[in-house]
Amino acid sequence: MTMSVWLPVGILLSSFIPGVLIFFQPEERHRLRTLLNLLGALVKLLLVGVLIWGVFHEQVFETRWTMAPGLEFVLHADALSVLFVSLSTLLWLVTTIYAIGYLEHTPHRSRFFGFFSLCVTATVGLALAGNLFTFVVFYELLTLATYPLIAHKGSPEALRGARIYLSYTLFGGLLLMIGAVWLHTLTGGVEFVEGGILDQYANLDQDTLRWIFLLLIVGLGVKAALVPLHGWLPQAMVAPAPVSALLHAVAVVKAGAFGIVRVIYDVYGVEFAAELGVLTLLGTVAAITIIYGSVKALSQDHLKKRLAYSTVSQVSYIVLGAAILGPLATIGGLVHLVHQGVMKITLFFAAGNYAEALGIHRVSEMDGVGRRMPGTTLAFSIGALGMIGIPPVAGFISKWYLGLGAVEAGAAFWVLPVLIASSLLNAAYFLPILYRAWFKSATSPWPADKTAGCARELPDPLLWPPVTTAALALLIGLFAAAPYSPLEWAELIAGREYRQ
Repeated sequence: MTMSVWLPVGILLSSFIPGVLIFFQPEERHRLRTLLNLLGALVKLLLVGVLIWGVFHEQVFETRWTMAPGLEFVLHADALSVLFVSLSTLLWLVTTIYAIGYLEHTPHRSRFFGFFSLCVTATVGLALAGNLFTFVVFYELLTLATYPLIAHKGSPEALRGARIYLSYTLFGGLLLMIGAVWLHTLTGGVEFVEGGILDQYANLDQDTLRWIFLLLIVGLGVKAALVPLHGWLPQAMVAPAPVSALLHAVAVVKAGAFGIVRVIYDVYGVEFAAELGVLTLLGTVAAITIIYGSVKALSQDHLKKRLAYSTVSQVSYIVLGAAILGPLATIGGLVHLVHQGVMKITLFFAAGNYAEALGIHRVSEMDGVGRRMPGTTLAFSIGALGMIGIPPVAGFISKWYLGLGAVEAGAAFWVLPVLIASSLLNAAYFLPILYRAWFKSATSPWPADKTAGCARELPDPLLWPPVTTAALALLIGLFAAAPYSPLEWAELIAGREYRQ
């Protein structure tokens, strides 16, 4: 078996094998469990580095397994899959370090890290899926692997949030499967091809293709938290902070957005989708979701719920970029897949630190927290400013290209007001947090604070992950034009999708 065949499989196994082994470790085997977690994450990072180099130089990495006549299980690496795999792999390593520190004294750690590894395996699997059938398989595995993580605490609230998540995502998965099977019966198999493949089937009824598109997008839109399919996401915030970070930045929400991008660009083809007239409706839904999520975030005092509604808004930037015809908008949407992940994981790490150190769960409790936890709060501040779109943090780059793309496509009259309104709303719900944290004095002791008035952070495994991702959000904004940057990779993808 050549490297081009085994590398995609090796990337999957680098998290699957440690995950299975972790399930069988007794709770007291802390060192071995930590070693398995970190070894798997580092091996995956190394393999993905090889993948990036190869795909950039147009080397083909593909594994095929014929399960039945006309039904193939395919792993294939292209530029789009590498973008998502790289994000997932890098942030998995950082989240693993954070989770080890966060869950150090809690029960059921082997169960947690076992499902944690399976969740990442499913995420990487759907990123590397070479056809729609393989994507659906990993999409459903992701749903099942994430459920125990949301329900991990075992409290009534956790179980309720997990049930709501499962009911939403299973419904979405059913619609996705119906659309995939319907399309399979018409074409005999749906491979992901840069530029799309459906324009090759001139005999297919266009109304049928529109209905299939609707089924696929609604099914994926559940995980992408498009309005009105977003209701599960705020309820899932009862999960531990590492799981919230995973949901918003690495796995579930991003899987939905990534799937929508796949369907538009590599199944239908963006130009053919525009001819069918399906992108206008999708762009409208994305715009509504962007504004709705921001407005809802304004009224949330619970910090993680405010961040959850922020995610509802921010992830739809990716969908909006995919729905606007033209390479610049595509670049803006794709690069936001990475930028939003790095910024949002920073915010959830910081929120977890506030809860762990001081018992802070609400915005109204954050007065003066910047002086108590300066490192964590600086990281939170960078992430928040990036979400608003203030340069030079990464979020500015995404919004800049989306704006340019709207002008290029002749859609500036409605897209630019959405982007401006969203940024103003982002400022309205993030800046008061920063003001409270840095400029107001604490009026009473925090619930869990044992050393009031002392500027002392949590241990390094909890402090350095948000500091690292905040620095990364700043660096990829400052050096957006650097070789192999997310922006350069998004430009590479756009060029291939539009066959330039």
